[in-house]
Formats: sequence, C-alpha cells, structure tokens
Amino acid sequence: MRKPSIKTITVKTLLTVILIAALVMMIIIGLSFRSLSNRLVEDKALAAAELIKAGLTSHMKAGIMDKREYFIQEIRTTRNIDKIEIIRSNEVNAQFGKGIALEQSIDKVSRKVFNSKKPLFILDEYKLKPKIHALVPYIASTKGRLNCLTCHNVSEGTVLGVVNIEMNVSEYRNTALVILTLILCTSAVLVVLIIINTFRTIQTYVKDPLESLVNKAEEAYEKNIPLDTEYFRSLEFQNVAKEINLFNSDIIKTQKMLKDKNLELELLNDEIEDTLKETVFTMGVIEEKRSKETNNHTRRVTGYCKLLAEKLGMPENEIELIGDAAPLHDIGKIGISDYILLKSEKLTTEEFEIMKNHTTMGYDMLKHSERRVLKAAAIIAFQHHEKWDGTGYPTNLRGEEIHIYGRIIALADVFDALSTARSYKAAWPIDEVVSEIKKERGKHFDPKLVDIFMDNIDDFVAIKNKFRTD
Repeated sequence: MRKPSIKTITVKTLLTVILIAALVMMIIIGLSFRSLSNRLVEDKALAAAELIKAGLTSHMKAGIMDKREYFIQEIRTTRNIDKIEIIRSNEVNAQFGKGIALEQSIDKVSRKVFNSKKPLFILDEYKLKPKIHALVPYIASTKGRLNCLTCHNVSEGTVLGVVNIEMNVSEYRNTALVILTLILCTSAVLVVLIIINTFRTIQTYVKDPLESLVNKAEEAYEKNIPLDTEYFRSLEFQNVAKEINLFNSDIIKTQKMLKDKNLELELLNDEIEDTLKETVFTMGVIEEKRSKETNNHTRRVTGYCKLLAEKLGMPENEIELIGDAAPLHDIGKIGISDYILLKSEKLTTEEFEIMKNHTTMGYDMLKHSERRVLKAAAIIAFQHHEKWDGTGYPTNLRGEEIHIYGRIIALADVFDALSTARSYKAAWPIDEVVSEIKKERGKHFDPKLVDIFMDNIDDFVAIKNKFRTD
C-alpha cells in the first residue's frame, strides 16, 4: 500500500481541523446572529407596542378615543406591521363597553400575558415568509407620563389589555443569510489560502530541504565530505545535518576499521589456503617418494589434469581446484604395506586386490573434511581407477557416473605411468603411449577427454619434458 506524502497528511489534518473549527464557528455565529436578529425583531415589535400604548393613553386623556382606529392604522402602515390588535381586559370592557373592530377579546394565548404581565414573543421563522407575533401587556401605572389611573377605575398594576402585533421578518432573515453567506465565503477563501500557504511552506521548508538533505547526505557519504549545515534555513534541518555528519564520520571510521580487518583476514585466509595447498602437494610428494614413483610424478600429473580441465572448458576456479587436489590421488597407498607397494615383480591376484584398496583408503582419509580441495581430493582418490566402460574399481562406475575429476585423473595418471620409466619397466615411446590411449577411448577413458588429449599431444609432451624424471 502506497504511503501518503507529508503534504497529504498535513493538508488532511489541517483541513479536518479547519472544517471542524469552521463548522463550530458557523454554528456559534449562526446561533448568535439568530439570537441577535430575534432580539432586534422583538425590540422593534416592543417599540411599536409601546408607541401604541402611549398613543392610546394620549387619545384617552385628550378625549379623542374615536380617532384611535385611524391612529393604529397609521402606525401599522408606517412601521411596516402586518397586523395590530388590541385585546381588552374584562375590566376595560366592563367600564367602557365593546370596543372597535381592532379590539378583541381575551383568547388562550393572550391570557398567558394577562397572567404573567410579561411580553410574549412567538417567532415563526421556518416559513417562506417568517413572522413574529408580539403580545405586550398594557399595565395600569401612575409612574411616568402615562398615568392610566386617571381614566380607568382599576388598581395600579392591573393589565388593561394586550397589544398583539404581527410583523414580517423576511428582511431580517435575508440579511442574516447574506451575512452568513459572506462569512462562509470568506472562511472558504481563507481555508484555500491557508492550504496553499501550507503547501508552499511544506514544499519550501520540509519537502525540498528533506530531498536535498538525502541527496547531500549520499554525496557526503560517497565523497567522504561533511554536509554544509548552513545550506539549510531551518534550525531543525541544520541539527539533522550535524547529526548526519557525526553519523557519517562514525560509519567511515568503522568501515575503514572493517576494511583493514577484512584485508587482514583475506591475507590470513590466502596464507591458510596456500599452506593447505602446499601441505596437500607435500603429502602427494611424500606418497610418491614412499611408493618409489619417478621424480616429479606429482607435478606432471597435476599439469596434465589442469591442461585437460582447461581444454574441456571448465571454469577457472575448477581448473585450479583439480590442480590443487590431484597430488592426493594415490594418498591411500600410505596404507599399503611396503612388501606389496615396493614389489618389483608382478603382483599376485591376492596382492592386487589388496593394492586396489588404496582407493577406498584414500577416500576414507579425506571424506570427512569440509574444505573444497580435500573434498575434491576424496573424489579423485576414490574414482581415479574407475573406467568408462564400468570395468574399473572400486565400484564399477561407468560413463558419466564417474565424476569429471576421476575421469581426468585416470587419463593423466595412465599417460604419466606409460611415458616414464618405473622400477618394473622402461618408459614407452610417445607414439606407443598415444596409440594405447587412443585404443582405450570409450573403454578405459572418457571419449571426449581422449579427443582433447589427441588434439593437444604436444602440450602434454611439453609438460613431461618440463618435469623430467632425472
């Protein structure tokens, strides 16, 4: 799953916070503005009601109550009021009788105002044309200039009536919606500006410096030079650059130490390998001396093996390996008694069977090692007397069942045995040796190796002449 970028994470987080904050702010502003609008509407209705109460009192004192309907209609028109009603108390009706058409009897809603003596506002704001109903009590009082008790036969504090006003408040709601829309648009613009600024800030002070820090850190590591901490404008990146310089310095020191140690180990390993090779070769020479083989037998067989492996197209490391392991091909003869090993006459059948055991003896000596050269030597010691047609020993392997190491040693060992003098025979002429090996193609020897031998006889003779028996 692809990881989000720092920009994406920051913008998502910031946008979430801003949206939640904007939503809360809009709710608070909306509720506050609604409360303020309602208060303004209520104040307007209350002011109109107070004006009506004052006008009615003045008309009564002036004795022109018959003009009060005209007065009320004028107020309704000039104040943009949909409806004005005067709800008279039972005391007023009893004193003055039934009033004009605008003067109504007490109903269920207005009775609440008569009983509480407090204004009642009913706001119907969810219709297409929102309205407010204001019911304001007209209380008899001697205070101020509106002394009602001179005209009414009631006690002070009696509710003489209720002014019922109905007003259309669409203008207030529309004004509120416009203001809220402006606030919302302004907020949206601010959010966009904040996001853009955040993007630029992250790009300028986080993303670009971070990418530059990575690139410069790689360059500093590769070139072994410190980072330029003054390149970065923020304190945090400067501190990170300093830490990277310290880290790189420690890494370089550690790598140098490891490099020196590795070099020491490589030299030591090379020395061990060389010592092992020399030991293997020396063991082969010791076996050669004990069994009275001709001088340089080990060196010649090694040379023949490497030549065959090279011409066969084996990898370089395999060529070197078979050359290092070849000296131990007859190491098992150490376990054969001198009587049989040094006998100049032809061995009896029983003695030959004992001699054949040198292959398994050599294998048993070497098979437990995990070193590549000794594992290869174990294969060679065990299989170098196997024959291509399956008539060899010790296990009568045939064809490619015989390891390539065993097949190569078989040909190299026979060539050296035939072409050099031994205590029990003279050296064969090269042409007779070649004829014998050619005759054994597909019988004793791998046909492919015999073909290589035939194509490179001169090289074999050169090796033979290089390491003479005398």
